[in-house]
Amino acid sequence: MEYINYSLLETKKEQLHKEWHEAKPFHYIVFEDFFTPEAAALLLKNYPTIEGEGWDNTTYINQRNKFTMTKFANPAIGQAFEEFNSAKLLKIIEYITGISDLVADEKLFGGGLHQSIKGAFLDVHVDFNYHPETKYHRRMNILVYLNQDWKQEYNGFLELWDMETKTQLAYVAPNFNRCVIFETNEISFHGHPKPLQTPEGISRKSLAAYYYTKERPNTEIAQDHNTIYVNTEGTGGLLKNLKSGAKALIERVKDKLD
Repeated sequence: MEYINYSLLETKKEQLHKEWHEAKPFHYIVFEDFFTPEAAALLLKNYPTIEGEGWDNTTYINQRNKFTMTKFANPAIGQAFEEFNSAKLLKIIEYITGISDLVADEKLFGGGLHQSIKGAFLDVHVDFNYHPETKYHRRMNILVYLNQDWKQEYNGFLELWDMETKTQLAYVAPNFNRCVIFETNEISFHGHPKPLQTPEGISRKSLAAYYYTKERPNTEIAQDHNTIYVNTEGTGGLLKNLKSGAKALIERVKDKLD
C-alpha cells in the first residue's frame, strides 16, 4: 500500500503549481489529504508517544518542549519517510515547484518526526542553508500534520512571514493530514512562536522532510549559516526567550554534573 495520496497530487498538480508560483515574496502551498485516509489513520495510530524512547528534546533560547525523532522502529513510520524520499514524489514536487534535480535527505537532518507539548514554541526563523555533510543547498521543506480536532486556543499555528514588511503571510492550523510545502531561502521566515496551550495528553504532531540541490541560482546563494531567528512578538517574545535561555542553561549544567 502506498501511503502518499499520489492520485490527488496528480489531479491537483496544475493548481498547486499555479498557487506555488503566485505566492510572494517566497513560494509556498497548503493543501489537505497528503496521505491516503487509510495511511493517515495508520500513521497516527503508530505515532510514538512522547514517553517512548528515541526522542531528542533539547531546550534552546528559541525553541522549547519540541521533541525530534529521526530513527524509527515502527515500519509504518519508516515507510512514510521512504516515500518522502522516493523518486515518484520528487518528480511531482519538481513539477509543482519548478525546482529540478531535488535530492532527498535520508539522514533527515533537522527533519523526521516532530512532537511538541504544552509550552512548546519555535520562534520565527530561516533555516540553515547547506546540508551539514553534502554541502548541497537546502531548497524546500515538506511538513505534514497529524493532529485531530486542533483548536485555535491551543496555538501551534504555523506562521509564514515577510520580514521586510513585517507582514504575516499565513497562519496555518496544524490540522490532520494537512501538508505545507515551502521553499527555503534567505527570506522564507516561518515558525510557531506562540507557546502551546494544549490540555494534558494532547501534543502537536508532524512529519518533516527537507530537500536539497547540488546547485542553486546565483541570486539566491548566501554564506553558510545556521538557523537565523527573529522576534515577531515584541517584549513578550523577549521575556519568553529569557525564560527559555535560563532553562537551557540549567539543563546544560545538570548534564555536566551527571
